[in-house]
Amino acid sequence: MTRISIVIPMYNEARHIARTLLAAQRAANVAGLECELIVVDNGSQDQGPEIARQSGAQVLVVPGVLIGALRNRGTEAATGEWLAFIDADIEMPEDWLTHLLKLEEAGVADVFGLDLHTPAQAPWYATAWQRRTLRPSRHTVQAVDWLPSANLLMRRSWFDKVGGFNETLRTGEDKDFTLRLTANGARLMSINENIALHWGYEMNWREWMGKEMWRQGSHLQLLRTHGMSLRLLRFPLLSLGAWLLDFLAISALLDGFPHHALFMVLLTTVPALVLSVRQTAKHRNPCLTVQLWGLHWVRLHLAGAAFLLSLCHWNARRPARG
Repeated sequence: MTRISIVIPMYNEARHIARTLLAAQRAANVAGLECELIVVDNGSQDQGPEIARQSGAQVLVVPGVLIGALRNRGTEAATGEWLAFIDADIEMPEDWLTHLLKLEEAGVADVFGLDLHTPAQAPWYATAWQRRTLRPSRHTVQAVDWLPSANLLMRRSWFDKVGGFNETLRTGEDKDFTLRLTANGARLMSINENIALHWGYEMNWREWMGKEMWRQGSHLQLLRTHGMSLRLLRFPLLSLGAWLLDFLAISALLDGFPHHALFMVLLTTVPALVLSVRQTAKHRNPCLTVQLWGLHWVRLHLAGAAFLLSLCHWNARRPARG
């Protein structure tokens, strides 16, 4: 029987880990796979590790390391021909593995990831932010250059070929890992025929802003790793441009030119509007466009702050959440 190892990094996820493990095991059973569940705990202070053990998972306790190291340690203990990474707050659909293994057998692609959606009770900003990456039409697959690591599926040989995750990245390790897979010939595919549920949605504004600040802190390291490409520079430059326009607006206001200040502020909203329209054009949902416009404007400013702090060798660290 084909064996799959499912590696789940975790930090304080007692609320979600039982649901995540149950759904993963169920998907493996439906696909007729022998399943190995490996939870790699980053030093949780809650009951997550005990719940994971009771749910049938092997639990490795690896405190004080970053998210890439957690995934690598889990893979070192894995024995399956197939390897999956899912976050500790993700509920995979029952036919997840059945469908993707058929696509791989048909030679469609080598590495797979499902689109995510939020549960119905999530606040509007969490739902809108998740929907920005969700394609409006169902039953579609799309070849991509990189995939987020909320859920990834591949043969073990691909992981070994690129040497695993970068253990020095605080965040962005998924983009780095899957870009290296692409560079080594792997075909990556994003799929929305089946959708996973993200239960770890942001429950308040502070959490949403904190997560975005954390995510945006990886740009400088990615540039150092992959070189000065326009693709990687695009968003940091946009965010720094927004900060520059804010500075000019404040200067104009202090100099007694309120109309100039207003013009500068309005200019900062243009990149956010472009990003929003680009992501929602096929949704044909004006409300979603407006919601993402505001969220992108905030994100641009958070990204600028994170990039500047990275340039100043900001070494603040947070636990590596799954």
